[in-house]
Amino acid sequence: MNTTLESMTWMNEPPFHALDDGILTVRSGMKTDFWQSTYYGFHRDDGHFLWTKGAGDFTAQVAFRGHYEALYDQAGMMMRADARHWIKCGIELTDGHAHLSVVVTNGQSDWSAIRLPDNPDEVFLRMTRLGDAVFIQYSLDDADWAMARLAYFPPAFDEVKAGIAFCSPEREGFEASFRRFEIGEPLSRNIH
Repeated sequence: MNTTLESMTWMNEPPFHALDDGILTVRSGMKTDFWQSTYYGFHRDDGHFLWTKGAGDFTAQVAFRGHYEALYDQAGMMMRADARHWIKCGIELTDGHAHLSVVVTNGQSDWSAIRLPDNPDEVFLRMTRLGDAVFIQYSLDDADWAMARLAYFPPAFDEVKAGIAFCSPEREGFEASFRRFEIGEPLSRNIH
């Protein structure tokens, strides 16, 4: 896999970001988010997203940590074709606990969340694009990987943007750090 963090492009650049010795530290702007309509009725597309191109089938992965303090503070990854077709996944603070959260948007957003037993120090996340699907996995130790979701993603979008994403829908100044972002050939088609 190729490490590309240094050459990636910002969408909605945050007010603070610094890359030092391979670790990107970021702080969010005021009330940022990605969401399309469902349940809440609003359309938001102002979250922070640092991306590179992904074409065909590929795997993208990253290690990250965040200082989750306010409701919906979130950090992780995103795969995006346009404002109405994207997937974001990562850790999100809700009900006072860290959740492995996945939002799939194909016109409208949906949301799934898995409550984690403890607030993790660091999380490892992997998104693998395979034809019309995205396979999302996570690990708390970079060794034992678990499935978070297998989601539909329109195969008509051969080239997409893939990278890191973070938001703070209720505040500003959410801080997170990312390391080891990599994108390359799909690791496997095996789910089990």
